[in-house]
Amino acid sequence: MKHYINKVAVLGSGVMGSGIACQLANVGLEVIMLDIVPFNLPEDKANDKAMRNSIVNGALKAALKTKPAPLYDKSFASRITTGNFDDDMDKIADADWIIEVVIEKLDIKKSIFERVEKIKKDSAFVTSNTSSIPIHMLVEGRSDDFKSKFCGTHFFNPPRYMELLEIIPHSGSDQNMIDFFMDFGDKKLGKRTVLCKDTPAFIANRIGVMSTSKLYELTEKHDFKIEEVDAYGTVGNNTAFWK
Repeated sequence: MKHYINKVAVLGSGVMGSGIACQLANVGLEVIMLDIVPFNLPEDKANDKAMRNSIVNGALKAALKTKPAPLYDKSFASRITTGNFDDDMDKIADADWIIEVVIEKLDIKKSIFERVEKIKKDSAFVTSNTSSIPIHMLVEGRSDDFKSKFCGTHFFNPPRYMELLEIIPHSGSDQNMIDFFMDFGDKKLGKRTVLCKDTPAFIANRIGVMSTSKLYELTEKHDFKIEEVDAYGTVGNNTAFWK
């Protein structure tokens, strides 16, 4: 079966969600990005669409102001439509790819996938941008069909500029889907796709945790100064460890 992706639903509009949405728009995809309705809206604002979408719209607005710019061209923002989980989940029904980018809490992610399974079209792929939660745990309680079309797609921040994209199958993931994402991430999204095992933190963050732990150990052992560590111990995106 030949797969294609024209429309993507991004569930979650934080730094990563907004950044991923922008990168998808960069390569010509139609994007719908959703987030929660603000808690405790005043009664007179409870049905105000602008207020109900204020979190997602605020997040996108903030993303568009960041430097370096997340979009190739400002006009590409028109490819991103926004909404909220309460009013607009039905708009993901025709999405070819649904990527979850909500808070790193297993119960919240699983509740999202429970809702997604009831709405998505049969052929849609569903993935998670989790940076550490084992993929097989995210699909507990889902149908075999849902599981077969599910994997991890872990982007790095900022999504436009960081080349790495981890593709993480679980034991029930369809191999054709994994092959598709490995190729799609490379040729369409412009990433260096890496196939990962379904282990906690996958590859990059697993190495990062080990490296940072070792750095703490050596800093204490040799009484390094923070300025020395920051001068010589930068991570891949040139961000100092402690500054």
